[in-house]
Amino acid sequence: MWNQRESPLRIEKRFEFDEYSKISKFMGKIEKLCKERDIYPNISFGKNFVSLSIFLDDKEISDKEKDFSMDIDKFYLED
Repeated sequence: MWNQRESPLRIEKRFEFDEYSKISKFMGKIEKLCKERDIYPNISFGKNFVSLSIFLDDKEISDKEKDFSMDIDKFYLED
């Protein structure tokens, strides 16, 4: 589940991994999706996690942003 935050308005989620090599694969999928959808979240990562923040253009999450976040969730569940 993505968390909605304010100031600035965004949705964010942290993904946990048991192997660093899975992070690299996950990040590659995110990179491709960003280019396809023209959405570029803030990304931070460490030894066992990736955190994403998607800043919203409007007061509510758009369908474009919903679809993007759902695709990222699918990538995570695939690994």
